[in-house]
Amino acid sequence: MQRPRASLGRVIDDLGATLLDLAYGAPDRAGDIGGVVIHDPLDQPVLPPNALVLGVGVDAPDQVATLLRALGRQQAAALVLRAPVPLTDEVRAAADEAGVAVLELSRGAPWSHLSEMLRSLLAVGELRVDQAESLGGLPSGDLFAVANAIASLLDAPITIEDRNSRILAFSGRQDEADRQRVETILGRQVPERLSRVLHERGVFRDLLRSDRPVFTGPIPDGKGDHTLPRVAIAVRAGDEVLGSIWVAVPEHLSEERVEALRESAKLVALHMLRVRGGADVQRRVRADLLSSALEGGAGAGEALERLGLASRPLLVLGVALDARRRGDADSAAVVHDQQRLADAFALHLSAIHPRAAAAAIGDVIYGLLPQVRDRAGPLAERTLQDFLDRVGDRLPAVAAVGPAALNLSGVAHSRSCVDRVLRVLREGRVHRRIGTLDELQGEALITELRDLAAARGDAPTGALARLIDYDRRHQANLVETLRAWLDAFGDVAAAAESVFVHQNTFRYRLRRVAEVGRLDLTDPDQRFAAMLQLRVLHTGTYGPAAGSDA
Repeated sequence: MQRPRASLGRVIDDLGATLLDLAYGAPDRAGDIGGVVIHDPLDQPVLPPNALVLGVGVDAPDQVATLLRALGRQQAAALVLRAPVPLTDEVRAAADEAGVAVLELSRGAPWSHLSEMLRSLLAVGELRVDQAESLGGLPSGDLFAVANAIASLLDAPITIEDRNSRILAFSGRQDEADRQRVETILGRQVPERLSRVLHERGVFRDLLRSDRPVFTGPIPDGKGDHTLPRVAIAVRAGDEVLGSIWVAVPEHLSEERVEALRESAKLVALHMLRVRGGADVQRRVRADLLSSALEGGAGAGEALERLGLASRPLLVLGVALDARRRGDADSAAVVHDQQRLADAFALHLSAIHPRAAAAAIGDVIYGLLPQVRDRAGPLAERTLQDFLDRVGDRLPAVAAVGPAALNLSGVAHSRSCVDRVLRVLREGRVHRRIGTLDELQGEALITELRDLAAARGDAPTGALARLIDYDRRHQANLVETLRAWLDAFGDVAAAAESVFVHQNTFRYRLRRVAEVGRLDLTDPDQRFAAMLQLRVLHTGTYGPAAGSDA
């Protein structure tokens, strides 16, 4: 695994002016950014070296100064605060002492938008496989570098958007455009009123039909002003439209610049395909590494090294779609939902710890989470509960926590425990969505005994076989009676109520159980054997409707 290759200076260059500005400090002090971390004052996150920390909700000067000193001790690269940054003498002194730059997020820009942009920018070069490192002389898949190159070629600010008009990357010089362009970048989405006008003018229709640039004149912004004209061109891969390039220009482009834009669209298509393919490759690489680590074989140590998780206690987490609540969904929908669940879980874990890893292996999404401050159980279960609450009923899922793994063999054992718990949860034998083996070992053992009995073809024998035979021949309820009595721990009143009969009727049936099955209900060994058979073996359903008497 290679670290992300974007420096703090590169981040400011690409996201500066419109989204992010340097408020104080020297951006060239730190090397490559090691990751993006959201600051949580109630649960301090573990920072990778040269972290970029998002100080959500931190605005008081004393809070900023205290946080800067703490970040300096953890070798963070920069702290991002919402504009306006309170640059008091205390804050400046703390930034100088810590060696941490202070960046300013523009008003109106969502933190989630900044986080996505930063992760996209920093991900270039991460988990590379053998492949070409550049396309058209630019880093492969680096859409920000491509956007800046096209802007220089056309001498105008541009954006690269997907098919849904979401911003994928943008060039510098956006201050030369208009308020609508700035609003688009801050919200990472073309505003609805602007999109509606473009639809009415047929711009999107023309983009889909033509491989040539489409010009649209100024659009009223609703505040007495107009946007700059736009020239847009579709980005295609064969017959598929991947997205579009939008250029803010004061007038029509010359033929030379039109041809340059057409050639640029072809280059953007290659980079967008690289981003798409790279995401698939990264998923496969991470899944392979995670699979090797969880199996605990010869390659487990190297896999953990490449994942950045070696030499530390780990927690194994598992998430799977809840088959009971999916109904008769077709396989394509299940595969799609599982991928969405895997992506959401990976994003959720990355916010908990920068070194956390997650990937789908088979029909289970596994996660490896470094254990923090000896809070394995509560931290892991709270992490999973938060995740299930977030996905809700859109992606109904169950989750399991394995015991803390202190070494390679412990990782494989923890994964086995997760699998056993998920099996119980997905079969619906307990009414809960999160579990551990400590809580569900009994149910897991019963499930495994059922598998063993089914594999060997075991059938009921002895007392239980005699009761089943009697029920079949006489349409009686003796097996049901025995099951209810054992489940009620010998409480006749509770057992009779559970099968909706009078207590005297139930006592009569219980005597018939002892007589027909030749079963001594006062013998604990015989009671246990009967209970185990009822739990493990398939007994069928015989007898009349509940509540009648044979």
